[in-house]
Amino acid sequence: MTPTPRVPPLEAPYPPDADAVLRRMMPGDEPPLALFRTLARSVPLAEAMHGWGAYQLSRRLGVGVREREIVIDRTCALCGCAYEWGVHVARFAARAGLTDEQVSSLAHGSSADPCWTDERDRVLLDMADALHAEHDLDDALWERLMAEFTREQALDLLMLCGWYHAISFTARAARLAPEPGTPDFEDVRPAEASRASETSETSGV
Repeated sequence: MTPTPRVPPLEAPYPPDADAVLRRMMPGDEPPLALFRTLARSVPLAEAMHGWGAYQLSRRLGVGVREREIVIDRTCALCGCAYEWGVHVARFAARAGLTDEQVSSLAHGSSADPCWTDERDRVLLDMADALHAEHDLDDALWERLMAEFTREQALDLLMLCGWYHAISFTARAARLAPEPGTPDFEDVRPAEASRASETSETSGV
């Protein structure tokens, strides 16, 4: 069931100040996402978030698209934010070189899944998991991170993870409806898990 937004996104025609920031937030002539139209209810907030968000998704970030998207997708999945997870999978998963199995694992699996053969990928998943669960990285995980990334890159990764916690909290609590054409967690559930779920429902378990 599609949720009813608690903070309804702005609808066109937009007030001039909101229109100006929304034009900066979306590339080309694309209609602005519901998240952006929600934030634009507070233009100062939208302006501030645009600056930081633009950095996070730019080439100025110290890591590449693949590393960025692994952290974003995993963080959004851990937060249960299908809205933002779906936006990023639809827009960036192919560009990031993420396979269908990896996209599924980011939502439902772990770094131990066989689709993750590169330590650089695995440590990013484990970092996102640890920050979500413990709000910290232990020494062993930090050493693994340092074996793959510089300290400067680690700062970007930590802030990226924190940023998408904030985005997830906002999108979920505001009850944003999915963007058209974006996937949901159930769309990428492994076939074995889907069959097990159906069996449980049928048997009344």
